[in-house]
Amino acid sequence: MVRAAAVQNEEGSAPVEFTMVACLVVIVILAVMQLGLALHVRNTMIDAASTGARFGALADRTPEDGSRRTRELISSSVASHFAGEVSHQQVSTPQGQMLQVRVAVEIPVISWAAGFDEWEVTGHARISEPQRG
Repeated sequence: MVRAAAVQNEEGSAPVEFTMVACLVVIVILAVMQLGLALHVRNTMIDAASTGARFGALADRTPEDGSRRTRELISSSVASHFAGEVSHQQVSTPQGQMLQVRVAVEIPVISWAAGFDEWEVTGHARISEPQRG
């Protein structure tokens, strides 16, 4: 008789348990999606900065061409607002003149509405000198 009473007290608990577990699963899925988006944007920025630096360091190109190419790559890959601050500068190193392309962008943290964190990536390439005939 005591056993029957215990079973009756647990009736209807399955929907409540499902709701609690489903909420946790949804939170985990959204967190993984946010992490995936942030890593995708970061990797795209790194690749675009490196490609832009190599493009701008060619003998027949200017550093401005490298910055412009970086903006184009970011805009076509993720979104144009991620290509907000793209800058370049020439740096002297023992290996020679280097072109450095810098991309700084604000990435949303936790969710699109929560807040932003600024990420900065750079790409480097050795500046090619025109070949003399």
